[in-house]
Amino acid sequence: MPQIQLTPTERREHRANAHHLDPVVMIGGDGLTPGVQKEIDAALNAHGLIKVRVHGDDRAAREEMYQQLADTLNAAPIQHIGKLLVLWRPQAEKAKQAGEDRMPGPRDVKVLKYSSRGGQKPEVKQIRVLGNQRLTAGGQVKRAKPKQKSVKKGRLD
Repeated sequence: MPQIQLTPTERREHRANAHHLDPVVMIGGDGLTPGVQKEIDAALNAHGLIKVRVHGDDRAAREEMYQQLADTLNAAPIQHIGKLLVLWRPQAEKAKQAGEDRMPGPRDVKVLKYSSRGGQKPEVKQIRVLGNQRLTAGGQVKRAKPKQKSVKKGRLD
């Protein structure tokens, strides 16, 4: 399989995103074994952008491993600096499961407050409801109850 070709701008962006990452796979003294390639493939499927550390002093061997990984795993070589190799492969879209269509986090809700006197227009309020809150039928915001502590942990305080 041919490796993915990136523009210099895309490569620079991936290099910046990989800066804070830790190496996911380590290649030891045995070199690039089929088991190591399988782990790197699994890491690329899970993360998309990974760092690989090679424990070997031969720069030519590291460069050869880098190109071989990019070719066999259909990944884009992002960076080879010292003993670190950075590889990227686009992640496949995950199929939506039932119940994944809802969105977590804060949401804005409009609430109608009817007047106690008849004949007046209802007041419209915009309320922000956080992820740990819910809105009652009366228009009030209820917060989630704090997690219960066990009796034994309460005695230790």
